[in-house]
Amino acid sequence: MTREQRVNRLPNGAIAAAIIAAVAAGGGAAWWGFHATNPPTNPSTTVPNVVQQPTPSQAAQSTTAQIYLLRDTGTNLELVPKPIEVNTKQPNAVLEAAFQGLLAGSADAKVSSTIPAGTKLRSLEVKEDGIHVDLSPEFTTGGGSASMSGRLAQVIYTATTLDANANVWIEVEGKPLEVLGGEGLEVSQPMTRQSFQENFTL
Repeated sequence: MTREQRVNRLPNGAIAAAIIAAVAAGGGAAWWGFHATNPPTNPSTTVPNVVQQPTPSQAAQSTTAQIYLLRDTGTNLELVPKPIEVNTKQPNAVLEAAFQGLLAGSADAKVSSTIPAGTKLRSLEVKEDGIHVDLSPEFTTGGGSASMSGRLAQVIYTATTLDANANVWIEVEGKPLEVLGGEGLEVSQPMTRQSFQENFTL
């Protein structure tokens, strides 16, 4: 019997077993190679994902300012602060936004403003000597002494929302305000919250 004849006589089962053994050996080597380079992770030691916190430049920059309106108590007027959120930290921009809100008036029937409709903010600037506010001529028109005192208080308190002790310089059409209204309400410059309380009543 030749060698070729002996090989051909191997049973089919033996051939199948040999193939399975070879595949198993190869698979085992592949499994060992994969796990050698990629060790299993222990779930208990998994590092959690770190959430990146936004940097200050990415975070929204905003300031809460106050505008001051008036409430009639029946015997006098009282100042009522109304907070507004301004999307900036820059003092000039914050105060300009506050004055735009103040001059727009209020839809709340419980409070009001004695600043005449149509009054516009011509300019506002924060300087070393205080806050300079320039208003349009409408600011000086209409109303009696109570109305004049009320609008003066509204301007002074709104202008000092970021610094309650700041000086306020009020101008109308670029000229310092010295007398307000037909009754001649004298305005000493600069004004502060304290000087208003000492010299005026609401």
